[in-house]
Amino acid sequence: MPYTTILFYVLAFIIVASAVLVVFNKNVIHSAFALFFTLFAVSGIYVLLRADFIAITQIMVYVGGILILLIFGVMLTTKITDVELKTKNLNVVPSVIFSLGIVIILIFVILSTKWNIRMAPESEETVSQIGKALLTTYLLPFEIASVVLLVALIGSAMFARKIKD
Repeated sequence: MPYTTILFYVLAFIIVASAVLVVFNKNVIHSAFALFFTLFAVSGIYVLLRADFIAITQIMVYVGGILILLIFGVMLTTKITDVELKTKNLNVVPSVIFSLGIVIILIFVILSTKWNIRMAPESEETVSQIGKALLTTYLLPFEIASVVLLVALIGSAMFARKIKD
């Protein structure tokens, strides 16, 4: 078995195990650290797929930004020593039935599909290709997206200011 296959299965196990810990852990700090391992292992899958730009973006945006923001938010709250999530879920039976249905459908699709397995062609790094495409072919949509995000940021700041006043 090639080392990439073994590495894929190790990363997949880390993703599934830490995602289960995120969902079922009652301590918010432990859930945040499990989310860290989940997001970091997902970036490892991207590296295996030779998508280096997406892997670095995954680490910088999700692992670096959102998770650190979550941890600071939790640490700056009061009563941090006793932070536990306590919810009463009344929809356990329907959600288990729905989840089992989705799993059965996925297993059926995976087993009945004829997968086209072939060796991936050698590729160069994708960062330079994405950079050239964003600054040539897709310059106008890229700038429109940045203006839309700026307007959304200004709008959310105005709404937050109105609510505070």
